[in-house]
Amino acid sequence: MPSFHRNFQLSECMSQTLTDLLVHIIFSTKNRRPLISEELGKELHAYVAGIVRNLNGRALIVNGVADHIHMLLEIPPSICTSDLVRSIKANSSRWIHERSRNRRFAWQSGYGAFSVSRSNVDAVRRYIEDQKAHHSKRRFEDEFLGFLKKHRVKYDENYIWK
Repeated sequence: MPSFHRNFQLSECMSQTLTDLLVHIIFSTKNRRPLISEELGKELHAYVAGIVRNLNGRALIVNGVADHIHMLLEIPPSICTSDLVRSIKANSSRWIHERSRNRRFAWQSGYGAFSVSRSNVDAVRRYIEDQKAHHSKRRFEDEFLGFLKKHRVKYDENYIWK
């Protein structure tokens, strides 16, 4: 613990919480089933951005393909990533069930979250915009494993696709 001068209070140092939390979040449909049509996807992406906005965050971009979704989000300091993702999944899943009456739809239980520096926002945004082109050449599983390796995230392949 740092030592402070007796007359100095930590609360005087920082009277407000200031953050710049940018996260690239990725998750797929359960068993990577291709259940998100192009039409549904456009509405879903807008709906997810609304969920994030209601949680005082900001969706810089939301996009995906039939079996998964990518989001570049500014996350407020008042919510942790896991709570944000849980809210996105629960609310969007309920919306999809009501909207499309697709009872088979479900999200996978896990997700990937990768920190993004402000200087890298444009590159990540372009990557997310180009999902359709990326996945004409590369499977989701290969893409996701590539992110884990790039960001040096340890994983056990026996559990990653559950």
